[in-house]
Amino acid sequence: MVKELVRKHQDLEIYKMALDMAMQIFELSKKFPVEERYSLTDQIRRSSRSVCANLAEAWRKRRYEAAFVAKLNDCVRGACRRQAEAAETQTWIEFSVKCGYLDVEIGRELYGTYNQILSGLVNMINHSESWLMKH
Repeated sequence: MVKELVRKHQDLEIYKMALDMAMQIFELSKKFPVEERYSLTDQIRRSSRSVCANLAEAWRKRRYEAAFVAKLNDCVRGACRRQAEAAETQTWIEFSVKCGYLDVEIGRELYGTYNQILSGLVNMINHSESWLMKH
């Protein structure tokens, strides 16, 4: 990834991937049963969107390494001791497949993409100094 071309969070490949996944999950979850509206459907949509929201907020906080890393950790681990937003989404994907709401192959693809997102976020955390704004 060429960092010098990244001017806003929307330029980050990891953000684009997370946004695409959130939109794909939104479209797929439209077919979930109505009785899942306030449980599985809302949860999978919320967690997938939270990855993008936390990453956008982290990008705005990159003036200070501790704040930047803390917000990236929210993407990975989740705030308030919740599961990681990306990992939580993987759990909801697994439930969706097991309940028969998602095709197994689609579930595998989504799950695998979230593994790539998690890997990218961890890489940003481990190399946070290269993403910071220069004072």
